[in-house]
Amino acid sequence: MIKQLSKGPQALQMRRSPSPSSLVLSSSNQSKKESETNHGHGVVAIKHQHKKTLPALNFVIVAAKKVNGVFRVFFTRKKKANPVPEGGNSEVRKPFYSTETRSSWSSDSYSSSSSVGGQVMAINFTIGEIYKATDNLSPANKIGEGGFGTVYKGKLRDGSVVAVKRARKTKSDQSILLEFKNEILTLSKIEHLNLVRLLGYVEDKEERLMVMEYVGNGNLREHLDGKLGNGLEIAELLDIAIDVAHALAYLHTYTDNPIIHRDIKASNILVTEKLRAKVADFGFARLAADPSVTHISTQVKGTAGYLDPEYLRTYQLTEKSDVYSFGVLLVEMMTGRYPIEHKKPQKERITIRWAIQKLKAGDAIIVMDPRLRRGPASTMAVEKVLKLAHHCLAPSRQSRPAMKNCAEVLWGIRKDFRERALSSSAAAASTSHHSANYPIGNAKENRCTSFGIDDGENYNKFISA
Repeated sequence: MIKQLSKGPQALQMRRSPSPSSLVLSSSNQSKKESETNHGHGVVAIKHQHKKTLPALNFVIVAAKKVNGVFRVFFTRKKKANPVPEGGNSEVRKPFYSTETRSSWSSDSYSSSSSVGGQVMAINFTIGEIYKATDNLSPANKIGEGGFGTVYKGKLRDGSVVAVKRARKTKSDQSILLEFKNEILTLSKIEHLNLVRLLGYVEDKEERLMVMEYVGNGNLREHLDGKLGNGLEIAELLDIAIDVAHALAYLHTYTDNPIIHRDIKASNILVTEKLRAKVADFGFARLAADPSVTHISTQVKGTAGYLDPEYLRTYQLTEKSDVYSFGVLLVEMMTGRYPIEHKKPQKERITIRWAIQKLKAGDAIIVMDPRLRRGPASTMAVEKVLKLAHHCLAPSRQSRPAMKNCAEVLWGIRKDFRERALSSSAAAASTSHHSANYPIGNAKENRCTSFGIDDGENYNKFISA
């Protein structure tokens, strides 16, 4: 709860008696007749006790009044300048789940609001406002689609751009409703730079809509496929890997109860215009009531190729299941391949198995994405990232590092990469180039040249297994 500072400190208040030389303080246990109350500023007591006092006492009293005035001004200004509770702006938005047409927010410190940049702004949505923002959920504003439903780009009346996530309308599939509630409840408990923000939601009969932060530069998988921009270089990939590690470390370590995402994959990592990452899609997330106890799940959730094999075998879910998925993601980022490549030879279909085998054989450079620039700094960085991925992919969850440790290792890899890159000669930097026979501008030809995959007309429909 945001604590309001009082209008002034419990400062000593004194009044002048008929005799200027007869002022003394009253003790708190004296009768009501012998004390007076100054409402809102504490109890102040003055008593006529002596007819005579030392002249020095008057001087002390005047000085006390002046000091009190200084403190009163200081604390009043302090309140206006900094009404944030002690410890910083740690209060997070908490959407209150209801079946009303209008969304509402609840918090211990304020309602119908969210915190942006330390300021409180009212955010309330009606279904009409969302329809208007998205041109009645026009197909022209559609920016994504998945098992949960469809995502639209919208523009609110204040001009801000948002993403509107619409759940599929179905009466028979209760899992959609559960995912909707789960994502709202999870996102309401978290706030981090590398996590997509929930701005509000609306539930009206069978219509369920979430208003999310808009991240307009596609997802990581699209960038790895070369569908957006000119592809990501190793420095940008390291930044993104660190961002994802920070997000997961926050979920596992710094929330009231650990949160397990359960669906970490490249298509759930949104990329900003500055090529930084935000983790999205919390429909499968689970809250760990007790960090020391594992969850026994009756239904496995996640995406094939990213799932923790120990979770598949035991149905026990822990934060280390996210660590395993993160390891798969690291391999995906360094190789450019999907976790499962159905059209590759049998030995290469499971990307992590193929990549780790090459790493152990000292041939890490073979698995390096051909689109990445070759050089001593980049090849060394790729090898180090693959070694970290190998630890994350350990068969036993006890052998896997915590996400906080992963973030620390990645920071070290990035630091070393930058130092090596800076120490390289200008001549080496000017001659570094992409792999031979690899046209940057045509992503479809790139996949065919690099991976021997001819997707034909199905290229744009190629999705992760």
